[in-house]
Amino acid sequence: MYPAIFLDRDGVLIENRSDYVRDWSQVNVLPDAIRALSSLTVKNYKVIIVTNQSAVGRGLMSLKTANEINEQLVNLIHRQGGKLDAIYICPHRPEENCFCRKPRPGLLLQAANDLSLDLSRSWMIGDAWSDLQAGQMAGVRQSILVRTGRGKEQLLLPRPESIVNYLIFDDLIRALDAIRQSDNAAALHRQP
Repeated sequence: MYPAIFLDRDGVLIENRSDYVRDWSQVNVLPDAIRALSSLTVKNYKVIIVTNQSAVGRGLMSLKTANEINEQLVNLIHRQGGKLDAIYICPHRPEENCFCRKPRPGLLLQAANDLSLDLSRSWMIGDAWSDLQAGQMAGVRQSILVRTGRGKEQLLLPRPESIVNYLIFDDLIRALDAIRQSDNAAALHRQP
C-alpha cells in the first residue's frame, strides 16, 4: 500500500474564484505550485487532487468541462516536470449532502480503495477547514492548512472543534518541505 499526499485544487494549486473556475482560460496556477510537485518530497507518494466542484451541480458548467479543465491541469503539471497521479472530483451542491463532498471523506476513501493507499501514512493539504476535516475523517496521518487561497480567511473563522493535530504553512512548497522533514526525522528514528 502506498502513502499519498492529497491536495485540494482551488486555493492550493490554482487561484480560487468566487464565481468558480469554469473554463481553462480562468485557471491561474499559484506561484511555485508546479515546482512544488516536482520536488523530491513527492517521489515516494501518490499525489492526488480531491476537489469540490459544485459549479457542475449548480449547472454553471458541465461535468465534461470540469474534467477537461482537470485534464489540462494534469498535462501542464506533467509537462513542467511535476507529479500528479489522479484527480477525484465531487460535482454536487452542498445541500445534496453527498458522501464525496468535503468535509466528508468520500473522495479520499474512494482514492484509497482505487489506488491501494495507506491513509495512516498519508497527508491532506488544503486551504479550508473542510479540507482538513475530510482528511481527518478519512484517517490521514496529518493535515495541513495553507494560507494561499482561502487559507488566511479560514484562520479568522472559528476552527471546527473536530479538527485537531494540524499544521499551517504559507504555501504548498513549504507544506511539502515540512512533509520531507517529517519523513527524514522518521527515517532517523528507524535506523539502528
